[in-house]
Amino acid sequence: MTIIGGFDLHRGQITFDYMDTETGEVSTGQIRPATRAALRGWLDKRFCGRNDVMLAVEGCTGWRFVVEEMQRAGVEAHLAEPADTAGKRGPKKRAKTDKADARLLRELLCKQDLPESWIPPQHLLEVRTLGRLYLSLAAQRRAWLQRIHAQVYHQGVAPIVGLLTCEGRDQLAAAELSAAGRQSVQTALSMIEALDQQIEPLRAQLKSLSDRLPGARALKAHYGIGPLCAVIIWAELGDCRRFSSSDQAVRLSGLDVSVWSSDRKRAPGHLARQGPPALRWALFEAAMCAARPGSPDYDYYKAVSDRLSSKRGALSVARKLARWCHHTLRELGEQAMAPPDEPKAQAA
Repeated sequence: MTIIGGFDLHRGQITFDYMDTETGEVSTGQIRPATRAALRGWLDKRFCGRNDVMLAVEGCTGWRFVVEEMQRAGVEAHLAEPADTAGKRGPKKRAKTDKADARLLRELLCKQDLPESWIPPQHLLEVRTLGRLYLSLAAQRRAWLQRIHAQVYHQGVAPIVGLLTCEGRDQLAAAELSAAGRQSVQTALSMIEALDQQIEPLRAQLKSLSDRLPGARALKAHYGIGPLCAVIIWAELGDCRRFSSSDQAVRLSGLDVSVWSSDRKRAPGHLARQGPPALRWALFEAAMCAARPGSPDYDYYKAVSDRLSSKRGALSVARKLARWCHHTLRELGEQAMAPPDEPKAQAA
């Protein structure tokens, strides 16, 4: 006897639909509220001590705590790829509901036709969260810096190079700004300083993790990949053994070029941008080092840059780096996904 079912997640409730394959009995309903504690109690009440339960959930926001609780309860967890799962729904014939989504997951799991995503280990999810937090804070910092430049230009002040240096701050202090403009600039500077207090220790934490993670350490052997990029690439790529070729690693990064064509019409290619933005950022930052004459990819970068543009040259090198990182992590095998080593004790 096996229980097969699916969950549909929302902030207010979790809709479930599961079936006993021996009796054919189907159970449906909702778990409220949609919290870890409520789900844990529901799983323990219905499936405690059973090892023949398979449940699926889509890889949308909230999937992490659901999968973790299923694994804790001994349930075989399946993570569905949202876009491919929606494609399995077929032509829209009726309104899409939470019940229909949960039922679709159950039916696909029964037919062994569920488009599955990889479930990362917990330590990788933690590192991935830290990396994305760092990039989010850095993006906010850039936004506040751009607000200062915009306000300065709006008030007719000449552009200030090195705005956050001592010389730049002196020029900013002497600039002719209105009272509200000055308040806007001071607020932006205060926000940048507050963000710096969060960014600096987070960057140090990520660099420390890159030294302690075997997979990230191996990636630093490639020219241009430093400690910060290495740990982000490692966390976003994950277990490369799930890819059949390095092309899939490039596709995951969203750096592959997609082209629309019909009959004799063909649109210019553009980046797919379907993968995690953090992975694209790290690969592109590492690829920018190819512009240095000492880079082993300098000739390739220069050839593409002269023919197209420097940005296209860096993107081409970024795709090569994605393939190299894929092969490096595959060669490490199990060691690539090993948790971080214990930090070394500092000498007294």
